[in-house]
Formats: sequence, C-alpha cells, structure tokens
Amino acid sequence: MKKRVMMLMFAVVCLAGITQAQTPKVVMSDTKGWHKIGETTVDFKREKEEVFILGANRFAVIKFRVKDEPIDLVSTEVVYESGDGESITINAHVKAPGDSREINLNGGERSVKKIVFVYKTLPNPADKKAHVEIWGLKTNTDSK
Repeated sequence: MKKRVMMLMFAVVCLAGITQAQTPKVVMSDTKGWHKIGETTVDFKREKEEVFILGANRFAVIKFRVKDEPIDLVSTEVVYESGDGESITINAHVKAPGDSREINLNGGERSVKKIVFVYKTLPNPADKKAHVEIWGLKTNTDSK
C-alpha cells in the first residue's frame, strides 16, 4: 500500500511540473512597444524551456531579460502559427540583471506560437536560480 501511495505522489508531482512548464502566456495588448510574453525560473535540472504564446501574439523582435542570477543563453527556436520556425544561435552570457541582444524575427512582425530556448545555468555559491523573462516587440507594421 505504501508503495502505491508513494508512486501516486510521485506521479502528481511530475504532472504538476509538466503543467507549470506548459502554461501558455496570454498577451492581451496589441499596442506598439515591448510586451512581456513569458517568464520562468531556471535551475540546474533542465537546460531547455518552452513557452507557448496565445492571444495578440504578433512580434517583430524578441529579447531575454535575466534577473537574480546570470545564465549562458545558447540558442532559441521560434515556432510560428503557420507551422514554420527558425533556429537562432545566441551563445551569449547574460548578466543579472540584464538583457540579451535584440533578436529580429524573419519576415517582420509574425504570429508566434511558441519560443523554445536552451541555456546553461552558472554555478553560484548559494545555488540560486535565475529568473528569465521573454519580451516581444510589436511594431504593428504588418497588421492585417
């Protein structure tokens, strides 16, 4: 009986982690400018995060904002609503607090379905975690 309870508790914890990682960000505003389109806290366990975007999801440029602890940002893959995507190599150390370089998306402002990014957390004495935000720039130049 104890074994079943332990397995059930393990399954619940795993499912809670998956659900949290896959919670889509809903962007409500379609005004020009920078909008926070996702955020996560990264640690030493995983080195890849996936952020789904719903709503007013058209962006021309993205960037990553890092808080609390620095990370090495390796690459990102942007998947568009049309099904195509682009892989972008970044290979940059991003200080905390600090921003990555601005990343122009191919084709101007496009509907983004999800952003996947690969990173490496950097060891620190207190094993603190880095908080990463993804920001998107709306230009409204390609609005339909």
